[in-house]
Amino acid sequence: MARATPTKIGAGARVASDERVVLADGCGIATTLYGGANVGRARVVLVHSLAMDHIFWRPVAERLASQAAVLTYDARGHGESDKPTGPYSTAQFAQDLLGLLDHFKWPSAVVAGASMGGCIALDFAATHPARALGLGLIDTTAWYGPDARQQWAERARRAQDAGLGTLVGFQIERWFGEEFRKAHPGAVQRAVDTFLRNDVDAYAASCAMLGACDLRAALPKVKAPTAVLVGAEDYATPVAMAEALAHGIAGARLVVLPGARHFTPIEKPDAIADELRRLAGLPVPR
Repeated sequence: MARATPTKIGAGARVASDERVVLADGCGIATTLYGGANVGRARVVLVHSLAMDHIFWRPVAERLASQAAVLTYDARGHGESDKPTGPYSTAQFAQDLLGLLDHFKWPSAVVAGASMGGCIALDFAATHPARALGLGLIDTTAWYGPDARQQWAERARRAQDAGLGTLVGFQIERWFGEEFRKAHPGAVQRAVDTFLRNDVDAYAASCAMLGACDLRAALPKVKAPTAVLVGAEDYATPVAMAEALAHGIAGARLVVLPGARHFTPIEKPDAIADELRRLAGLPVPR
């Protein structure tokens, strides 16, 4: 595996450490660790949305880095990580997450994921309860519904037949509200650029994974303190899906974020960071 290298990020030139970790099955995973591996006792792992990469979490990670060690990474099939041939499954991606915790010698952590990352975080927390100190489920669901396989297959087919660019308009409106798009064109363009860099076959395999995902039976198995967050205007994984998650997990806290759609870690990083601080037992700035 590659040696960890420091990288300056963000306006404050905060230093993070980049490392490529090779998992047990040989898949290489690109990771970025903020705040150092042993900052206090708080450790947080963040899992990104479909077709994004670890940069998705930068606004939140930078807000947490002074208080916690924060691990972000490119899921298999995404970003700079390897892109083995599918099929993929949330169980496999959760096993990847377990391998990363083992590599960094983290016995446990607060685990949070957005959209696809939320499905992975949910699978992980249900399967490895001793390793999840807290669970953040953000703009996500346990099940996309009875038509999910067909809908996700159609999206994958369009990308394969006509290219990812044909999906950009559809995605932008789902990702971000109109006011955010007008006020933050740079952030929107970065998300678009990341989306367009995807390997189409890996994207299709990830779509199939989400179409097949049904983690409803996992909800009662979650023992970690859980926060379920969703944008009030999210129609990709709407508020009703978040309510189902919160209802199915004992003691889960539901937070609906006004004026936000599907990419709340980018639209509302302060609110997301504060909820993760609460899960990690960290002070929340006033």
